[in-house]
Amino acid sequence: MEVVDALSALAQRTRLDAFQLLVSREPDGVAAGELARLMAVPQNTMSTHLAILTRAGLVRGERQSRSIIYRADLERFREVTLFLLKDCCGGRPEVCVPLIADLAPCCPPKESARWMSSSTTIPLAKPRATRSR
Repeated sequence: MEVVDALSALAQRTRLDAFQLLVSREPDGVAAGELARLMAVPQNTMSTHLAILTRAGLVRGERQSRSIIYRADLERFREVTLFLLKDCCGGRPEVCVPLIADLAPCCPPKESARWMSSSTTIPLAKPRATRSR
């Protein structure tokens, strides 16, 4: 998958918010309908956004009974982040060191987990009002 696909998928506010919410809910994930409800987005619209994030490799969906549980693909997120750091720094560590130092305090490592705890809060945009037709 191309990094450009991932960045393009995240360049839309609803998809970025959905991805942030899914990251904050690792490793449990969120059912598609619940995600739409939490973000105050119509289910069909959320379905479209999740399909775009899935094609970009940023989320994975797993059917559980009648629901699809979506989870952030943290390995893909790591790849995109590393690409940006490595490519943008152009092999110049003096450029990357301050960026990495800024990232380190945000997510203290856990002994056995590589994801954020469910108590970690990530600011999201205010929920959108649903439109009536």
